[in-house]
Amino acid sequence: LAGGASAFSPTGFTSNKSGLMVPTSAQDDSNSPLVTRTPMDMVAGGAERSYGQEYYEGAPIGPPPDLPSLLLHNRIVYIGMPLVPAVTELVIAELLYLNYESTDPITMYINSSGTTTAGGQAVGFETEAFAIADVMKYVRPPVHTVALGQAFGAAAMLLSQGKRGYRFALPNATILLNQPKSQARGQASDIAIKAREVANNRRTTCQLIASACGKPVETVMEDCSRVKYLQPHEAVEYGLIDEVIDNGAKNLPVKPSFMSQLGQ
Repeated sequence: LAGGASAFSPTGFTSNKSGLMVPTSAQDDSNSPLVTRTPMDMVAGGAERSYGQEYYEGAPIGPPPDLPSLLLHNRIVYIGMPLVPAVTELVIAELLYLNYESTDPITMYINSSGTTTAGGQAVGFETEAFAIADVMKYVRPPVHTVALGQAFGAAAMLLSQGKRGYRFALPNATILLNQPKSQARGQASDIAIKAREVANNRRTTCQLIASACGKPVETVMEDCSRVKYLQPHEAVEYGLIDEVIDNGAKNLPVKPSFMSQLGQ
């Protein structure tokens, strides 16, 4: 028992360059069949190890796959939450990174309730959506948009900002047009100032949608004055999207390349 305990004590192990505790007998990589290394390469999570990938008895040692990084590696941006500052920061960072990586198209999947929760409670500001929309137009690669689940309010506006001809929705997605909600609190004068800003944000949102749909701004503002639900085929007629897709056709990644990495 003492021998077994000592085999797993610190005296029986030593730390390698990565900080991983390995048996002392396996520390010499050139002689040990247990721990081997490959030249420096990109691991599944997207991070690059300065010392190379390690293997123990033929199995790779490392963190589990980081799915957002794998999607980013295939030029896919996924918005699956309301548009709060943390989500906006990540989406813009991904778009800017992909902009400087290459000019190949970016696919943005949208499943978001916009700047409100599904119940209608305001959790973000319209400026979050404006920032993403501006960066979508700023970057060199064309951005293809795909709605799945829900695209409500500001998220519907982002859906319309994709490259014309490449704005899609899956068959059971729901698209909603509405107007921004005010989160004003405080004195009456402060509320009045905030109300003017909300009205300006509403007009900006409607102008972006109208430009993308080819409709007069007044028509879109009237439609957004109350809640307006659009099924995918209705969104096509409205001009918000270009096509309803079933099987990932038309330049969408049917089988991303990271799937082959998961088998390694």
